[in-house]
Amino acid sequence: MTTLDELGSRICILGPSNSGKSTLAHAIARHQELPAIHLDQLFHTPNTDWIPRPVEEFRQLHHDAITQARWVMDGNYSQTLPQRLARATGLILLDVPTGISLWRYLRRTWFERDRKGALAGGRDSVKWDMLHHIVVATPPNRRRYLELYERVALPKCKLLTPRELNRFYRMERLGEC
Repeated sequence: MTTLDELGSRICILGPSNSGKSTLAHAIARHQELPAIHLDQLFHTPNTDWIPRPVEEFRQLHHDAITQARWVMDGNYSQTLPQRLARATGLILLDVPTGISLWRYLRRTWFERDRKGALAGGRDSVKWDMLHHIVVATPPNRRRYLELYERVALPKCKLLTPRELNRFYRMERLGEC
């Protein structure tokens, strides 16, 4: 398995919604002393109920983030993925079964208040659009992420089950996931 040191100082974390990207980014940031950049926070307007920013504003924030010397960045946002991967020194792909993603989404909206990667001033709540995204849109996205992973010529690590993710946390001494 590829180590964090091999992934370098600009690590891109991809995967379906609620697969653990933000939590992993936070753990890596703390351990490797990298800034954690959560793309959901760049894409959405703070202090709203997850309202997207204007496209050009998001693109500028993304550009400013990826041009930093060091970072760990979680999120997909395919419209800016080519630029992000061009700057990345390493890639981590996460995946968990749809049922686990769905449970994690419900758990975070009902019980978690200080979630890593949460929108400033916002509060997670159950949304039918998000439920639909997890159940309907995620399966084809998983295939795309796997195909992309195979094509990318960066140091990379694929964690496709909660067990593999837990093993990575232990191996890299990242604490609990």
